[in-house]
Amino acid sequence: MLCGARALLRASVAPTAALAAALLSTLARCSFLEPRDPVTSALSPYFGTKTRYEDVNPGLLSDPETPQRDPELLEGSCTPVQLVALIRHGTRYPTAKQINKLRRLHGLLQARGPEDDRPGSAQSRGLGAALADWPLWYADWMDGQLVEKGRQDMRQLALRLASLFPALFTRENYGRLKLVTSSKHRCVDSGAAFLQGLWQHYYPGLSPPPDVADMECGPPRVNDKLMRFFDHCEKFLTEVERNATALYHVEAFKTGPEMQNTLKKVAATLQVSVNDLNADLIQVAFFTCSFDLAIRGVKSPWCDVFDIDDAKVLEYLNDLKQYWKRSYGYTINSRSSCTLFQDIFQHLDKAVEQKQRSQPVSSPVILQFGHAETLLPLLSLMGYFKDKEPLTAYNYKKQVHRKFRSGHIVPYASNLIFVLYHCENAKTPKEEFQVQILLNEKVLPLAHSQETVSSYEDLKNHYKDILESCHTTEECKLPKVNSTYDEL
Repeated sequence: MLCGARALLRASVAPTAALAAALLSTLARCSFLEPRDPVTSALSPYFGTKTRYEDVNPGLLSDPETPQRDPELLEGSCTPVQLVALIRHGTRYPTAKQINKLRRLHGLLQARGPEDDRPGSAQSRGLGAALADWPLWYADWMDGQLVEKGRQDMRQLALRLASLFPALFTRENYGRLKLVTSSKHRCVDSGAAFLQGLWQHYYPGLSPPPDVADMECGPPRVNDKLMRFFDHCEKFLTEVERNATALYHVEAFKTGPEMQNTLKKVAATLQVSVNDLNADLIQVAFFTCSFDLAIRGVKSPWCDVFDIDDAKVLEYLNDLKQYWKRSYGYTINSRSSCTLFQDIFQHLDKAVEQKQRSQPVSSPVILQFGHAETLLPLLSLMGYFKDKEPLTAYNYKKQVHRKFRSGHIVPYASNLIFVLYHCENAKTPKEEFQVQILLNEKVLPLAHSQETVSSYEDLKNHYKDILESCHTTEECKLPKVNSTYDEL
């Protein structure tokens, strides 16, 4: 659905007074499928980047609008003065590429003849037939667009953050919100839905009035160099994105014993030839279970194809891709995010400077909407979720208890939040400004100390190299290739 995105982008060049009205009225018309009551599946913890946010925060299943305050959050004499949030878009439709793979698999099941029902149990035959008859409701136009559940993810996140940090999310501060987004419609629409959630917080039960000019929130700013930095890093594009050998371990795992065992089990379950299947088709079947669950609130027959052992193997396959393409696999993956990291600290620096001068903080809330591919490199740059051994095609069993599980780190609507506090009763100037980092609304212990809070000065000192020496232009420059030639 493009209507919310188009309205928001049009609003960026329209008068500010029209922004919220256009934004909210269009969003109201953009729902496609209303989500049902939450449905759970034993497979839910293993969907990787296709994981629902509430499966990472199970308390939200029963009460999605009330924050679950982490007891580690600072309070008392320390008052939050700025919040910088990096937010992944909400639940989305599958991409056109995934939909095409699903059509291929669905066609394979529909082509099964009566002879394909032997040998095998009635249960296997029933499942194959059920999947052949199961409506394939995905269409090409969906191609990664935000769904109604994704808008709900954002509205509810806004309500929780506003309740959690009331000193920052005030009606007065609404007009000073700074919103930055990737150009992708799912991110633009996520930003719109988040603002809609804030409206619900400030004016519960009321439709937006005509004189929305009172809400002086400026238009969102599309900034792909910040939110899709990977698209602008030539070294990453050449050495990883377009390099056929960069994902060697992903391809090797697809033909390895664990994946081949899953392949044979699924072929037997569906009563199709193992030669007609491959790891990509098996993975899209697994993800279809996750899409039906997240988008429609339905536990479809696709979920019955897999058991927990299969789910763990398929989760590892997804994690291998994220590890080698977005995280610790190659240094450039994380170093390409230096600009974004530095941008966050520039906001924090400015807020500290303004407080020291007894001035109001000009941007108390900064909201940045991006992708899993935005968050993972940044978290890796900061040193989070790094295992002692790299993830490879050959150490699946050793990595059963790995830290790097993408579904637990960057599910739909995942968020990395920096909270800057001003502490009135600080004993020293150094202790006056404190910082906490939250991941998915839980306090994230600092990677270097495991403490839950740091003075702003200490945090900057720890990341001094990144803040001062990581220059994206240099990091992303391709190394010069020495060439020799004969002079005439």
